[in-house]
Amino acid sequence: MRARIERALHEVWSHRGIAATLLYPLSLVYLAIARSKAAKVKPVELPVPVVVVGNIYVGGTGKTPITIALVRELKAAGFTPGIISRGYGRASSEVHLVDDESPASEVGDEPLLIRRATRAPVAVGRDRVAAGRLLLERNPTINVIVSDDGLQHRRLARDVELAVVGARGLGNGWALPAGPLRELPSRLDEVDAIVLSANEDIVESRTPRFAATSQLGDAVRLVDGSRRSIEDIAHRIAEKSAKVLAAAGIAAPERFFNMLAAHDIEGKTMGLGDHFAFDSNPFAQSDADYIFITGKDAVKAVQNPEIKKDRRVWTIEYQTQLDPYLVQFVVEKLTDAAERKHIDIVPPTEEITH
Repeated sequence: MRARIERALHEVWSHRGIAATLLYPLSLVYLAIARSKAAKVKPVELPVPVVVVGNIYVGGTGKTPITIALVRELKAAGFTPGIISRGYGRASSEVHLVDDESPASEVGDEPLLIRRATRAPVAVGRDRVAAGRLLLERNPTINVIVSDDGLQHRRLARDVELAVVGARGLGNGWALPAGPLRELPSRLDEVDAIVLSANEDIVESRTPRFAATSQLGDAVRLVDGSRRSIEDIAHRIAEKSAKVLAAAGIAAPERFFNMLAAHDIEGKTMGLGDHFAFDSNPFAQSDADYIFITGKDAVKAVQNPEIKKDRRVWTIEYQTQLDPYLVQFVVEKLTDAAERKHIDIVPPTEEITH
């Protein structure tokens, strides 16, 4: 049901049709309230540089894989990053540290995925400033904070803003609820850089823009962690004429399905709706021989005992590469910010574990 509602909304938001036009007066109200709230906010600066990776589209832009890639690049450049996030879908809004065994219901699926993928410290909370302070208190060697989302969280002062734009672009260009935007397109003129996650330059802005390219990595069996290359899996499926089910609880599931199809892995598809909780088993009635899910889904699916022991279920790793010029651009800005804040950018002598 949720997946169908999301598809219907994105269809309305894709053009300025009758439904969107009828909702437009509410968008004006939404923008007026948002501007009023923003005008009252006094930004709070953390003692280390902050880079925000966000978007103005409500979801499905590929922000989290880009955050993971950026954290890895910052580590390679000598930074010791920590990550903060709201943690969508959490049962609580309180500040909480994320570890490998944290339930997704307590910390959110994306922060848990980021933690496992980067091995960097992660804290979640509605108040990003409080999350950042807790992260620094527990991990004093952190010298840069990466905020996964938070472009609209004005209370958090930031040194670099990256806006991610996905395959849907900016939809019809209108704000919620007539369109899919949290802020007007002109907001893109204010950020430091635009990151295009769909290899398509589909926005108009004077802001520098850079591409992020993605590809599928290995397939990892959920039950035992055994690993196969995507090519090997495709060969086995073709050889046995095996039945395939691709399932995705993300905002743009068709992208995952299309990437699998590009490797000749095709069959039934199941859009589960963004942030699907996996409290129930959606695969219980499936006759598929292979079931493929995303990494974002895997961090929740593995916490369902019935799914975890199903040998048909495989996670497909997702690899994102950032434009080297974007990495250089961000590193230079963060280095300048670190100098202003008297922060040394030197690789730590001991590994952070929390």
